[in-house]
Amino acid sequence: MVSAVSTSDLNLDLCAQEPIRIPGSIQPHGTLVVVDPESRRIVQASANAPALLGTRSGSAVLGLSLTELVGDSAERQITSWLNNPDSNYLRTLDIHGRRLQVLGHQTAQGIILEFEQPPQTEGETLEAYYPRVGRFMEDLPAYEDIADLCAAAAREFRQICGFNRILIYRFDDEWNGEVLAEDGDGVLPSYAGLRFPASDIPAQARELYRLNRLRVIPDANYVPVPIEPPLAKGGEPLDLSFAALRSVSPVHLQYMRNMGTLASMSISVLVDGRLWGLVSAHNASPRRVNAQARTACDLLGKVLSQHIGARQRGVYAAKRMELKQVESELLTQIAASDSFQNGLATHANTWLKIVGASGAAVLHDDVLLTAGVTPPEDRLRALAEKLHEQGSDTFVTDNLGTQWPEFADILDVASGVLAISISQLHSSYILWLRPEVERTVMWAGDPREAKQLDNERLTPRNSFASWKERVKGRAVPWSQAEVDGAVDFRIAIINFVLRRAEERAELTSQLQRSNRELESFSYSVSHDLRAPFRHIVGYTQLLRDREQSLSDQSKHYLDSINEAAASAGQLVDDLLSFSQLGRTALSVSPVDMQKVVQEIVRSVAPDVRGRQVEWRIQPLPPTNGDAALLRQALFNLVDNALKYSRDREPAIVEISGEQLASECVYTVRDNGVGFDMAYAHKLFGVFQRLHRMEDFAGTGIGLALTHRIIERHGGWIEARGVVDQGAEFRFGIPRKGASFDG
Repeated sequence: MVSAVSTSDLNLDLCAQEPIRIPGSIQPHGTLVVVDPESRRIVQASANAPALLGTRSGSAVLGLSLTELVGDSAERQITSWLNNPDSNYLRTLDIHGRRLQVLGHQTAQGIILEFEQPPQTEGETLEAYYPRVGRFMEDLPAYEDIADLCAAAAREFRQICGFNRILIYRFDDEWNGEVLAEDGDGVLPSYAGLRFPASDIPAQARELYRLNRLRVIPDANYVPVPIEPPLAKGGEPLDLSFAALRSVSPVHLQYMRNMGTLASMSISVLVDGRLWGLVSAHNASPRRVNAQARTACDLLGKVLSQHIGARQRGVYAAKRMELKQVESELLTQIAASDSFQNGLATHANTWLKIVGASGAAVLHDDVLLTAGVTPPEDRLRALAEKLHEQGSDTFVTDNLGTQWPEFADILDVASGVLAISISQLHSSYILWLRPEVERTVMWAGDPREAKQLDNERLTPRNSFASWKERVKGRAVPWSQAEVDGAVDFRIAIINFVLRRAEERAELTSQLQRSNRELESFSYSVSHDLRAPFRHIVGYTQLLRDREQSLSDQSKHYLDSINEAAASAGQLVDDLLSFSQLGRTALSVSPVDMQKVVQEIVRSVAPDVRGRQVEWRIQPLPPTNGDAALLRQALFNLVDNALKYSRDREPAIVEISGEQLASECVYTVRDNGVGFDMAYAHKLFGVFQRLHRMEDFAGTGIGLALTHRIIERHGGWIEARGVVDQGAEFRFGIPRKGASFDG
């Protein structure tokens, strides 16, 4: 759960600038020295080192050898560790007649040794804690969910450290903390089920929690003990990130006092290297926790982390398996569809179920299909365009309005968006949507109370009383399993699209081969048939000239043979032209379409002599293409207009054109017999006729030839007609720079 309360009005830069890793001081319940790894001499020490280690003055500690500082026996044990530093050092040693616990770790600035008082009784030794930790590990399988597991762990932590209250809380995606479990003795108030805002633990503090799993503060009113000298070798402050005695931020100490806790201990819960949450121990009065108890708590924290990680991975794996079954079912259904978009839309319930969405949309090739509850089409297209601008393959949010405020109008159905891109070039997406879910969040105090004073210091809030907030504009968050499932589905869809593209490419290749073979066959047949038909026409004419005594009936037969042969010859010529069109390259150049139309009008003038024809020719923009072929295409359209308007008085033929941004569009319109639009799809097929040959002569190839010419120029052609009112043919030719020979 994420709060709608923003921390933007807090000066969090001040938190980020706090030197929490290099405070220059330690807490006073122990002492610290830095040993040079080469000379084995003390180069830095806390100001209280002489008092705790038995030396007379602080200056006497600096420059001492390790042997002089701790004695021969302790020095030998520490040196043995330094020769094999596999882990941090923790031992109880005799130092100048005093029993002290020694913690050690190595850094680039030197060997850091920390000294604390040992446990008071045998019951506080590390060995005494092992049976309790062992029993907890044995009981782990009995806890069914993470909340139960955390509740049991909270009881164990409190038994080991003896604090008044133990809180275990987890972080959400925006680092707000939710208390999952609590165990206390009633001295401190309960925070069970409440939330703490991200501003309580700044980013650099969270990172330090990730690196150093345990931190203890025995007394929030302590006076820091400075490190002397303040700068380490190299002139940099001493990095105390891994020191148990590291002094903490004054802001945090004030935070503790405001909360009514004078002692605290924190153990990090890490899952897969990420800070999942914290175990936070609080005490109303100062309380020390010795190194053995801290180590036991650290071990318990590791066990808790591992089991939380295992539980989460188990839940994730189960969810992934469930969603994978849905994905497999959907992909099987898509494979049986003509396109993946139609497959999704046809099986809408499965599509929604693949990530648990209430609405979904797919935008591909400028076609938008939806399922379930979705915003209007224009808003979905705007969202897809915004996603395309971002350029990421996957987009996930449960709070669209905060991320992109311009989409606040669709939050009721699309507060949550999970989108996958299916094209690197175009705005093509599959989107899943979840609606806004209003809910109440209980905070431990008003998170807005923290405030900056004098632009210098951020003071923590004073109140931790339960504070209620009504959160709007958020959907149920997408789980990692759902997001990963969507990513897998994206790969499957892209593979599907590529496979279909390969299949289409193969079919196109086969079709092109078939067309080339058909064109070759048509060319051969047409070429071979031209001579016989010419011979028939010639011989009928010779027969008429030779036989002067033929009867009228015989002459009629010869005329019929001659007309049929001439018609067949014209058909062969048209077929030859059609087949040659696919075998010759385009000769592209600028074409003056106005002159082309004027030439066509002159060429048809003898055919329309005696008819009343009204030409309405508008200014025509020039274009680029093969001049001869474009003339043939336009001639066929004009010839058709004249043929089908022969019974009109007057016959009106209108030719116009317009220049658009990417193409030039030309129109030929007549007032002839028109046609039924139900049969418009047949117009451009070879040998397809919408009128009887007896009524209007022709071979049925002219419009097919025109369509092929326009197609080879990369253009388009369409026809509209109304019976007895005329027809209109429009075609577009791409402007210069476009692809031809399509």
